[in-house]
Amino acid sequence: MQYLLMIYADETTVAGMTPAEGAVMLKEYGGFTQGIIAAGNFKGSNRLQPVATATSVRVRDGKTLLTDGPFAETAEQLGGYYLIDAANLDDAIAIAARIPGARTGTVEVRPIWAMPAQA
Repeated sequence: MQYLLMIYADETTVAGMTPAEGAVMLKEYGGFTQGIIAAGNFKGSNRLQPVATATSVRVRDGKTLLTDGPFAETAEQLGGYYLIDAANLDDAIAIAARIPGARTGTVEVRPIWAMPAQA
């Protein structure tokens, strides 16, 4: 089954890292990523640009409304994700717990709702 592991962190904490701290974190993410690739769990991953670059889109009464920034103001912002294959939720949680950002932020684990194949 596929799971989306969404990595949330306080952007000010990440932005406040020294170059050396940032390099250590990137190295840890590289090691984690290589590990799940080798284990056959990896399906995809990306880091997101800061929330200041986000645009939220809503359609109300047929009108498209745009708002600069994220959907909601929160203490932690979505900073990236991994799409993985895991045998079950327990395995997905074990993988999520190894993500370096889980030590300072939150990783939300959500099963993918498989869409039927389109003709």
